[in-house]
This record gives sequence, structure tokens and C-alpha cells, in this order.
Amino acid sequence: MLELELEARRGGFALQVECRLAAEWTVVFGPSGAGKSTLLRLLAGLDRNRAGATANGRVVFDGDVLTDTARGVWVRPGKRRSALVTQQPALFPHLSVESNVGFGLRHLDGAARAKRVAEMLELVGAPELASRRPRELSGGQTQRIALARALAPAPRLLLLDEPFSALDGAASDAMLDGLQGWLRRNRVQAVMATHDVSDALATGSEALLLRQGRMAALGPAREVLASERNRLMERLESH
Repeated sequence: MLELELEARRGGFALQVECRLAAEWTVVFGPSGAGKSTLLRLLAGLDRNRAGATANGRVVFDGDVLTDTARGVWVRPGKRRSALVTQQPALFPHLSVESNVGFGLRHLDGAARAKRVAEMLELVGAPELASRRPRELSGGQTQRIALARALAPAPRLLLLDEPFSALDGAASDAMLDGLQGWLRRNRVQAVMATHDVSDALATGSEALLLRQGRMAALGPAREVLASERNRLMERLESH
């Protein structure tokens, strides 16, 4: 379970969210500028000292206090057992795909690391890319490899910020299906930010609706996003 009580400001924007996320998969939904990325970065332990920004509050995950600014607690990103995958993943350009995915596995011996890397590449449907360099990948392939790299160290909390924007609809749906099954089997909680209602509904998940930095609703996606779903259907029918 993820318990949040966060406030953040940067320039004229303010984010204020207080809730409990108990579902294994939560979609943070809202238009651009609603605060989705800011929320995920705070959960990941980032933006603490970002220029012109302030962040305060509390984050507790499965009983572990990750952030409590009132008590001076701010667990650094590498110690949170969380992974953040963004819309524009930054792979190491000088390393092969295989080495990128295995970068966080230095605690494993060679055989165990190679096995883990192969499993992650298989999960994201990209085993044939192992020897390529990032410059040889398409946008969609880069996003797949970034996801594999994030999952390889076995995080407890996966944070996804528009992670499949470079994939077409069918590929995105297939990726979501496979990923949800893997996360469920490995007991990893996921929070995904998106402004694509089809992605939000495809997960059959809980939805946190953000509007102008505030939580507007929290509950089953098909209920919280019913009006968005109806608008999508009307648009499709009009064509």
C-alpha cells in the first residue's frame, strides 16, 4: 500500500495530493499540466532540491517511511526499491542493450546477471536487440529497453510516466497485458501516469484523477473515467 500526503510548488503551479493507493495497479490520469509527472517524481524521491521548487509531506510504502519532511526523512532514490520509467528514457549511449539492462545487477555473478537480462528482454519482447546500441533503436524499442532496465533490479514499486507513448495501440495493449501479469506474479505495485484514456481503461485498474494539481477522484477506472470513456466513444462513432 502507498500512502501519500504531499504538497509541492514550482513557479505558479501547486500540487496537493492526500490518499491511499492500495490497488496493485493505479493509473494517474489527467491533462497535460495536471501534475502527473510531478507526483511520480516525488514518489521516486526526486525533485527534493530542484531549483525554484519546494516539496513537503509524507510517503509511506508498505509500512516503510520514504518521505517525511516534518521529521527530516527523505530516503534517496537508490534506496527506495522503486523504479521510474519516463516518456523519454535515457539509456547509456556507449553501452549495448544487454549492458544497459544489466547495469543495476552488479551484485549478481555473470551467469545470474545474464539470465536476468535475458528474462527482462523476453518480457518486453525484445530479445533480438541485446547486442544493439541505443542509437540503433527506434523510439518504441528504446522505451521497451528502458522498462526492462527498470525491472531488472526487482523494484517493489514501479512508477511509469507515459511509458508507451512511442508504441502503437496494439503494441501498447500487449505490453500492458504482459507487464501486469508479471507485476502481479512478483508482487510489484505500479503507478502509471497517462493522459490517454484508452491506456487507463485497458488496465482495468484503480484511477486517480488529477485536475490542476488536486485529486478530483479516486476509484475504479471505469467509474472515475466514465465521462472520458463516453467522450472517446463519441469521437470514434463520429468517424
